[in-house]
Amino acid sequence: MTHAIRIHETGGPEVLRWEEVGVGETAPNEAMVRHAAVGLNFIDIYHRSGLYPLPLPSGLGLEGAGVVEAVGSAVTDIKPGDRVAYAGGPPGAYAEVRNLPADRLVKLPDSIDFKTAAAMMLQGMTAQYLLRRTFRVQANDTILIQAAAGGVGLIVCQWAKALGATVIGTVSSDAKAALAKAHGCDHPIIYTREDFVARVKEITHGAGVPVAYDSIGKDTFTGSLDCLRPLGMMVTFGNASGPVPPVDTLELSKRGSLFLTRPTLFTYIAGRADLLAAAQELFDVVASGKVRIEVNQTYALKDAAQAHIDLAARRTTGSSVLLP
Repeated sequence: MTHAIRIHETGGPEVLRWEEVGVGETAPNEAMVRHAAVGLNFIDIYHRSGLYPLPLPSGLGLEGAGVVEAVGSAVTDIKPGDRVAYAGGPPGAYAEVRNLPADRLVKLPDSIDFKTAAAMMLQGMTAQYLLRRTFRVQANDTILIQAAAGGVGLIVCQWAKALGATVIGTVSSDAKAALAKAHGCDHPIIYTREDFVARVKEITHGAGVPVAYDSIGKDTFTGSLDCLRPLGMMVTFGNASGPVPPVDTLELSKRGSLFLTRPTLFTYIAGRADLLAAAQELFDVVASGKVRIEVNQTYALKDAAQAHIDLAARRTTGSSVLLP
């Protein structure tokens, strides 16, 4: 037997239960992984609250890193003893040990430790598809990233800066503005006391930006649209403040024939070749030193409820990990 965080009903952090569970037999296409670190992400809160429904009872968590303990009979490219990490697949990363599909695992380079890996896979590959696939950022582009001091935000700021872009980012405090600036954000905007739309227009001399990346959702969606130049792209990839209300598509034409997309990482890495390519590009940019992964909070896995409280209250910066 081992231990895991489980939910039997949706609700607040109090529904998270630390339970003794069985791991079960490893299926032919699965690998058994003993976690050394588990990633904490806003999607975990969406699953816990029921915004993104799961069949109950359920585990939580989509990201982890550890060592393979066993593999199924059909697995050929992963073996016991391999250091691995993953993002996606069935929820259940909040566990000491778990079985999961082996084709969702990627081998870790020796240069990346488990805490960094658990903190970077979901957020780092999200930054990869946002910057390199959804809208391919080029040198001299000016981009807007909401929540620039968050886990994805800090990675996007650094990676976009390495690509030669000018980065505008919104944050909630002076401390977070300083953090974002230290990670490549050229123009931090403290949205709690500044009109971020007016500031973006000022910074871009009235032109607007070609792309806005927005994980906040309801509270910033319309403002992000208003920051775009004609033919710009609105990328809404999260709902930290709540889901975006229904959109009248005529608003996109009124604002200059805008593009709107709601991507998810799991679509972009659904094929193993895409997963491996995204992970490799992430590993390369981290190994180069152009992107630093900031693990600014750690919690015991059994204290996941407190981690959820802090994340929802925006008390965290960078990435957080849970340690079994």
